[in-house]
Amino acid sequence: MMESFQDHTRDFLKNVKRVVVKVGTAVVTRSDGRLALGRLGALLEQLKELNSQGFEIILVSSGAVGVGRQRLRYRKLVNSSLADLQKPQNELDGKACAAVGQSSLMALYDTLFSQLDVTSSQLLVTDSDFRDEDFRKQLYDTVQSLLDLRVIPIFNENDAVSTRKAPYEDSSGIFWDNDSLAGLLALELKADLLVLLSDVEGLYSGPPSEPNSKLIHTYIRAKHQAEITFGDKSRVGRGGMTAKVNAAYCAACAGIPVVITSGFAMDSIIKVLEGKRVGTLFHRDAHLWVKQVGAREMAVAARESSRRLQALQSQDRRKILLDVADALEANESLIKVENEADVAAAQEAGYAKSLVSRLALKPGKISSLAKSIRILADMEEPIGQILKRTELADGLILEKTSCPLGVLLIVFESRPDALVQIASLAIRSGNGLLLKGGKEAMRSNAILHKVITSAIPDTVGEKLIGLVTSREEIPDLLKLDDVIDLVIPRGSNKLVSQIKESTKIPVLGHADGICHVYVDKSANLDVAKNIVIDAKIDYPAACNAMETLLVHKDLACNGALNELVVELQHEGVGLFGGPRASKLLQIPETRLFHHEYNSMVCTVEIVDDVRAAIDHIHQHGSAHTDCIVAEDQKVAETFLCQVDSAAVFHNASTRFCDGARFGLGAEVGISTSRIHARGPVGVEGLLTTRWILRGNGHVVDGDQGVVYTHKNLALQS
Repeated sequence: MMESFQDHTRDFLKNVKRVVVKVGTAVVTRSDGRLALGRLGALLEQLKELNSQGFEIILVSSGAVGVGRQRLRYRKLVNSSLADLQKPQNELDGKACAAVGQSSLMALYDTLFSQLDVTSSQLLVTDSDFRDEDFRKQLYDTVQSLLDLRVIPIFNENDAVSTRKAPYEDSSGIFWDNDSLAGLLALELKADLLVLLSDVEGLYSGPPSEPNSKLIHTYIRAKHQAEITFGDKSRVGRGGMTAKVNAAYCAACAGIPVVITSGFAMDSIIKVLEGKRVGTLFHRDAHLWVKQVGAREMAVAARESSRRLQALQSQDRRKILLDVADALEANESLIKVENEADVAAAQEAGYAKSLVSRLALKPGKISSLAKSIRILADMEEPIGQILKRTELADGLILEKTSCPLGVLLIVFESRPDALVQIASLAIRSGNGLLLKGGKEAMRSNAILHKVITSAIPDTVGEKLIGLVTSREEIPDLLKLDDVIDLVIPRGSNKLVSQIKESTKIPVLGHADGICHVYVDKSANLDVAKNIVIDAKIDYPAACNAMETLLVHKDLACNGALNELVVELQHEGVGLFGGPRASKLLQIPETRLFHHEYNSMVCTVEIVDDVRAAIDHIHQHGSAHTDCIVAEDQKVAETFLCQVDSAAVFHNASTRFCDGARFGLGAEVGISTSRIHARGPVGVEGLLTTRWILRGNGHVVDGDQGVVYTHKNLALQS
């Protein structure tokens, strides 16, 4: 399971009240040494917002030396003659810079906070102060009094009078820079959280400027200490990332969670407190959490497991599926409890009825899924099938064989039963699989994933099927076009469009399920009624449910249209009409024909003939599933041949467009793409081909002496 930042922060953030925020010189100042007023303003607005929400904010600020140096350089320039400027310039004394900069920096904080109606205070400390126990007690009492009054204390090391020889070089003592000071204060003042703001997003595996460097979301010392390559230290401060990591690790070991994140972002502190996956988290229990698995590692593990799966004998792969089916049935009561919890949470959250309907595992669903898996297990072995044999030359035989695609990433919403279907198809086709379900089905997906992977033998490995638990992981996964071979999104048009725009990986899927039923003038009315009612009400939330009813104009004149409408209304179906139908039937006019209701609602419109129906479908449909009800075979053939949809039916409900009903055993989804697989995608849609060439010492050698025969051979020799 992929580790989720939110999973571990959610618990301890519930009790966070006192927060120490450390802002470094690189955040406080610009690259030219001047104060970054816009950045500081945005930072203080965050602190003001948190202060008003009841958080106790303590600020540790660097930057005094940098501000003082900039001011003293200017003063020196103003007071220098041309001759003075031509002489070698000595470096300014760091302590003098600190003395000048401290007052300037504090004046700025006071001014900016005053504009936000917040009172701040300054506390300057030195290393030697903390050797005095009375000082430490008084410090705590003073800060407590300030916080009780909603005052924000601002700490800085008093470099002007510090006994440290050189503030940028001497790292002796109880603390040695403002990062370690922030960690010490977090401990002394009993903070609940420490946030270290940097000029980068967090801790990377290498210098952030290097393209192969990856952001580390949760720091685990045993894993990351030897892997990280630090870049240069801070361009202006004395610490840099090395100092931040040391301070963060020490504070975390003492029981104070720490997040290193960007001080350049407008709302980074607020996002941390909301549990968003930003920056790098340090926590003393991090090593006890589920082992962090990055997107690439997860995909690579799935590929390695899939290769072990392919190496098994056919009967062994079949047995895995049978074991999965048995495990589902054996754990049905546990699955039901988790699913009911998801449904209850969705209802309480006010989700649409159509989503709740898709979320629920109705009675008999687990048994039905287990039955489908057993049917899939008994199907012909799909891997390694010889599709074509050709003799290229005497003794040189070429075979085209079926093989898995590799690693699939399936992103789906709402329906937990989709996880079972997809996982079983992946096992049958020999593919590795990464699954990301909707958050509304989190409990259901987790238990189903656990049950299924527990049935996978160690010789293959449970990492064959990975469950992605955090939405924030998706962008990283979509970048892995060298590891993931196909993405199949199952969900809203918005979801599919976002994924297509965000990846170079081939995407297979459909955006909408706007299915039509056209009732021709030649239709048997009783047949039409049955098909229309079934297509709409059998499962209104399904992507293959009828959304638009098209009726030949003659049926509007002979009463047949009214009968169809009455049948729909009797079943509780709400109706909207196109321009012609709304006027005739006195029903509200639809604003948009291209609309997927996913509920007990549909659109009705009148068309002149079959060609008008075809044009309407091409203009407003989604190329999913469309049906004609007609007795005139010529009209029916025209519809079947000319409607450019993935599935086109004659005198049959659109609800038949389903992998199980097609005899595919299950489906990963219904594709409206025009390449690779189209319609319900079963095992065959998850396969590709490769070439096997068997020779006997054959060489090309410029084709000299090779007599090509290119003879087709029987598949079985």
